[in-house]
Amino acid sequence: MVGTPKLRPGDRVAVLSPSYGAPAHFPHVYEQGLARLRDELGLVPVEFPTTRAAGASARERARDIEAAFADPSVRAVLATIGGDDQITVVPHLDPAVLRADPKPFFGFSDNTNLLNTLFHAGVVSYHGGSVMMHLGRGGSAHPASMDSLRAALFTEGWYDLSPAAESGDEALNWADPAALTRPPRMEPAGGWHWHGPAAAVEGPCWGGNLEIISWLLQADRVGPAEAFAGHVLLLETSEEMPPDEEVFRMLRNMGERGLLGRFAAILVGRAKAWNFGQRNDAAAKAAYRTAQRAAVLRAVEAYAPGAVVVFDLDVGHTDPQLIVPIGNPVRVDAIARRVSVYY
Repeated sequence: MVGTPKLRPGDRVAVLSPSYGAPAHFPHVYEQGLARLRDELGLVPVEFPTTRAAGASARERARDIEAAFADPSVRAVLATIGGDDQITVVPHLDPAVLRADPKPFFGFSDNTNLLNTLFHAGVVSYHGGSVMMHLGRGGSAHPASMDSLRAALFTEGWYDLSPAAESGDEALNWADPAALTRPPRMEPAGGWHWHGPAAAVEGPCWGGNLEIISWLLQADRVGPAEAFAGHVLLLETSEEMPPDEEVFRMLRNMGERGLLGRFAAILVGRAKAWNFGQRNDAAAKAAYRTAQRAAVLRAVEAYAPGAVVVFDLDVGHTDPQLIVPIGNPVRVDAIARRVSVYY
């Protein structure tokens, strides 16, 4: 893997919409994210033609991604948000362009497509760091999210992930102006859940959103299973809240492919258990997450019984959101109950 240089205050960073053009529909939330990028992180956002465009084609969005990576004045690339069609964008990318001037890319959810493309191009990238979802958060950005993002952007070395005391998954309605000023509702987080052997493992990290990983496997965009031996798998699920049986089936298919059993450890984000169509109360959320953990363990016990598994990390569709590098080492220590990532 090719490492990416660290930033300094005053550096220019590309802000792109590789999937959904949300800034075109919710410019007030987007502008709040840009303001925090400038004022709290000291970076200079640079927009490209499709950043605020609604309905830009896959080829147009790919052109902007390549332009951002080819621009020597741009030192990082951040996604505005996720979406659902980035799988049509990445075939238009030239891996040689992405690798020629490697720079950190930050994104999650549908951006798992680009994270995977960069991984196979040999370039380290970062799962997390949405401009609209986390920098544009109502009231203020979460301190834990900002600390992790700041460390990933500006520092090199090991960073310990820590369980949050409270978390939130109830999105605000961005059509409501109060979404800018009202903090999201938070609940007790409940800590991490550990399973598997009492062992300490370390390996390069790969993964992202489980639904997108399933799509990538169907499209044959993931390398051979043996290439992932000893790696750490990162998984999280989206606001579409896949049923536990579907989560099991996706992981079972990874097992049948010979992929799931290659990983030494598996990190699973706290499952998002609320959306506007299914407004679960605390009991229903807990039941959903319990079923999700059972589904993952059912597949792990069948295909990767030696893996160390950690549930309910603050990664992916969570608030706060911690940044996890894709391609860099991650340490998972089940003895000390510690997870460390290398930025």
